[in-house]
Amino acid sequence: MAQIKRTVIVAGAMAMAALTACAPTGYTGNQAADTEPVAAAAAEPSASPSPSADAEASQKAPQNVVLTGKLVGKKVARMGKVVTDEKGWILYRFDKDSANPPTSNCVDDCARVWPPALTDGTPQLQGVVDDKVGSVDRPDGTRQLTIGGWPVYRYIGDKKPGQWRGQGVGGTWFVVAPDGTKNLTCLPTSPPKPVAPPPADDSDAGSSGGSSY
Repeated sequence: MAQIKRTVIVAGAMAMAALTACAPTGYTGNQAADTEPVAAAAAEPSASPSPSADAEASQKAPQNVVLTGKLVGKKVARMGKVVTDEKGWILYRFDKDSANPPTSNCVDDCARVWPPALTDGTPQLQGVVDDKVGSVDRPDGTRQLTIGGWPVYRYIGDKKPGQWRGQGVGGTWFVVAPDGTKNLTCLPTSPPKPVAPPPADDSDAGSSGGSSY
């Protein structure tokens, strides 16, 4: 009987370890200060940026708009397939958007928490199929990259490239895979709340707050 009890305890411990393999001990996703693990990206050769393409983009870029010049599809430890920008920030998709037709419903405060991945041309692609990548016009006149029709975003709650603190936020935000589908790996035990939006710029004064996020 003692041997059976020991076996049950060991099996339970192994199951718990498997459930928490994606997050530090005690992480439930409810606390904004909780820290998701940093993805350890597998070493991959990176394509050299095109100087002419970069120069063209910089000439076209509106002032104060950060453009995404590259999309990189790859596998990272524990999370699996993800898409990052050229700096390694993991990208997300929003369930309240639409892929058919491509539509972004994240504006105002939402867009300050989830900055859209903007483009002014064609980004360099690595590990992402060309026919999966497109763009959609946003209400402010900028163009946002889409993958599989879904607009993609960064998350200001990620403090370092490779983090995925945005996974499962609000039950509507998920890491995007290279084909545009949701990566449902490493979901927290309960949906986390988004971080608070940063103070609005003068140009955003009077904002209604935008959509729920």
